[in-house]
Amino acid sequence: MRRCVCPGSFDPVTYGHLDVVERASGLYDEVVVAVLFNVSKKGLFDVDERMEILRDVTEHLGNVRIQSFEGLLVDFASQNDIPVVIRGLRAVTDFDYELSMAQMNHRLTGLETFFVATNPEYSYLSSSLVKEVASHGGDVSGLVPKVVLERLRERFGSESSAGA
Repeated sequence: MRRCVCPGSFDPVTYGHLDVVERASGLYDEVVVAVLFNVSKKGLFDVDERMEILRDVTEHLGNVRIQSFEGLLVDFASQNDIPVVIRGLRAVTDFDYELSMAQMNHRLTGLETFFVATNPEYSYLSSSLVKEVASHGGDVSGLVPKVVLERLRERFGSESSAGA
């Protein structure tokens, strides 16, 4: 069985994230979407809520499983017998960071990293940008799934995250 992991904070999940997960789903027998739990970071959504949202928006993909992890990705991958990481790249700045991480992961345990060029429609999109725009009442519809849009409205008020 060919397995891969798509790691991230997914706070919140965007259509850019989902594009990468869906493409990985077409290439691998099982895709584990691994939600990073970092006790030193306070997210907008807690890990359980992020996992619930991810389960909701990936339920149409029968080979995607959602899990959380803390610590090193290489340890998570090793414990779950996953040989490949899939990472989306938006721009050269992503590549610089992701290449360093991929090389370190490979050196530590031999974990391979495959890079997927982000769909140009989402090349500027990040969770941080979505949160910033939504917190000021900007329209993020079309950038995040409906369930995320609704939860952003709950967090920031009904006028935030306009659209839909």
